[in-house]
This record gives sequence, structure tokens and C-alpha cells, in this order.
Amino acid sequence: MRITDILAMTGGAILAHRTRSLLTGLGIAVGIAAVVLLTAIGQGVQRYIMQEFTQFGTNLIAISPGKTETFGVSGAMVSSVRPLSLDDAEDLARLPQVRDVVPFVQGNAEVEAGGLSRRTTVFGTSAAVPAVWQIKPALGSFLPADEARRARAFAVLGSKLYKELFGTRSPLGERIRIGGETYRIVGAMESKGQMLGFDLDDTVYIPIGRAMAMFDRDSLMEVDVLYDEAADADALAETIRSRLVARHGNEDFTIVTQDQMLDVLGSVLDVLTLAVGALGAISLVVGGIGILTIMTISVNERTGEVGLLRALGAQRRQVILLFLAEAVTLAVAGGIVGLVVGAGGAWLIAALVPGLPAHVAWGYALLALLISMLVGLLAGVMPASRAARLDPVEALRDE
Repeated sequence: MRITDILAMTGGAILAHRTRSLLTGLGIAVGIAAVVLLTAIGQGVQRYIMQEFTQFGTNLIAISPGKTETFGVSGAMVSSVRPLSLDDAEDLARLPQVRDVVPFVQGNAEVEAGGLSRRTTVFGTSAAVPAVWQIKPALGSFLPADEARRARAFAVLGSKLYKELFGTRSPLGERIRIGGETYRIVGAMESKGQMLGFDLDDTVYIPIGRAMAMFDRDSLMEVDVLYDEAADADALAETIRSRLVARHGNEDFTIVTQDQMLDVLGSVLDVLTLAVGALGAISLVVGGIGILTIMTISVNERTGEVGLLRALGAQRRQVILLFLAEAVTLAVAGGIVGLVVGAGGAWLIAALVPGLPAHVAWGYALLALLISMLVGLLAGVMPASRAARLDPVEALRDE
């Protein structure tokens, strides 16, 4: 029996039972489509979150006050929180390979302008925000580079706050009250959107020293360090650690590089994508069971055909190959349909729901297609072996 004969008989068997073949392939198609669609959503979410975390740039090191340490006694935890001061930030700005530094505090206060008022987020920052956070003023300029403790009462509005308080007219030079204090507006920022549900446009920026006084804080919430692209982030982080330990006497702060954060986040999201892909793979197992069932039924129905083939001289391996070819063909056909449906579904989700990103992970998709071939092969082994073991005389007698 030639390969062309096996292929012709495989096609004939599939076409002779169109409905059964369609339902068998459908089981695999659903599994592949589920894998493609779920991993596409997982990959899309991963890209979205990575983009959110890198929208402020990638050459950043964040320092926050406080460090939790574990000592020898089981369960003994000591939390040492010391102020991270403006002097610390100014000292870090003088380090080699450091381009800019942004000291940062955040609070919530009442903002009043032109008879309108609302509570909003207040960012206490420095003049380096546009360079470090990669956000630019759409109108006017950002806060001037005043000495932090004697900064003038200037304010910069987020794009959403600017539109709600002033509409289409320019806010430049207008006076507003923030937390009961009067500030003059020198700029309005471009739209930055949301980051993990936090609206970066519904904000007002004021000098760091005034924000610390407004919220009665003696410590910064964070210091963001922008370093040269050619610098080694880990080496610079170690230099920052040594400098702050020298100033504070011990390591009472936490340093996180952007690379460290993205590595941890990427690992978590990779596991998430793998998990949702595994959920879709369950459907592949179900599809494989369907192929096993259908092929077993097919062997029972084609006993006489098998007996005739064996009587005409077909070898056992050729009979096995005949039934394996049918199983693999059904699995691959279903896999291709599932791949098209899954990719189309991902595209449709991305088009209809822009807030729910979906990006086809072709690596997972091709792996799922390969697994579908393997599933078809494994599901066809037992029925094919059973068919090959049939006695030709007994098979013909059944017919």
C-alpha cells in the first residue's frame, strides 16, 4: 500500500462521515481557540502593565524610607523607618552618572479656583519632573528650580484638573487656593492617562518644600533617581546604598531599580500567561478524548474493511498508519480552525474593547497546534493498534 493510497483512504473515511469528523475536529478547535485567546489576553495584559510601568522611562532608581529586617528569633520583626530628607535627595543628585533627582510626597487637598472647588491629588515635587517622569507641560512651564525650602508658591495643573476648573481658557497667571494657601499657576501638563487605575491627570503639582509643610511631613515618600543610559544600574544602586548608609548610620531605606521591578513583574505575568494557557489546554485533553472515542467507534465500524485490507496483503504497520493518519488529520484540521478562530477573537477583542488588550502569543499558539498533532497521534494509537491486531478471517466473517 502506497502513501498516496493511505492518504486517499484517509480522506475518503473523513468525508464519508462528515458530521462525525466535524464534531471530532470541533473538540480540538475549541481547545486551540481557548489556548490562543487566553494566552493572547494574558500577553496583552503583560504588555499593557509593562508599558504602564515604563511610561516614566526605564533608567530609574526609586528610594523609599524604611526597611524591614528579620532577626534570629523566629517571628521577631523590627521595622526601622527613618526620614528620607531633602538633604538626602540633594546629596544623591551630586553622584556621578546621576542626571536628575525628584523628591516626592503626595497628599489630598481642596483646590479652589473661580468659585469652583474640588478635592484632588497634590504632588509635591521638584523642577526635574519633566526629565525624570517624561511628562511635559502642554501650556506654560513646569515648576522653576527654586531652592526647595524657599520655593515660590507656584502650581502646575494636571490636564483633567485644568479643563474642569478653567475649561478652554488659559489658566496661566491665575491664582488658585490649594489646602487654604494661594498659588499662582505657571503651567498645565499634557495628558498622561491612568497608571493601574490611578489618574495622573487629576493632579496639581506644587514645590516639594511647600507640600511637606502642607501635609505636615518630615520625610519624603520617595526619591526617584534618573541615571545615564550608559550607567550600570546595579553598581549605581550600590553606590546610592553606601552614600545613604554613611548619612543615616544604617540601611533604613529601600532601593528598587526599574530593572528589578520589571524582572519580578515579568516573572509573575509569565506565570499568569502560562496558567491561563494551561486552562485552555484542558479543552485539548477533552478534544483528545473525543478523537479516541471516535476512532474506537471507527475501528468497530470498519472491521470488514480492515479484514479485506489484511487479506489483500496490507501489513500491520500500514493499517496502523492508516488510522493514525485519520486521527492526526482530524486533530490538525481542528487545530488550524481553532488557531484562526482564536487569533480572530483576539483581534476582535482588541478592536471592540481597547481597554482590554489582547496580543496573540504566537509561540503559545504554535505550541498548542503542535500539541494538537500529538494529541491526535496519541489518541489514535490504541484504536490503530487494535485494528492492526484483528485477524483477517474473523474480520471478514464480521462483515
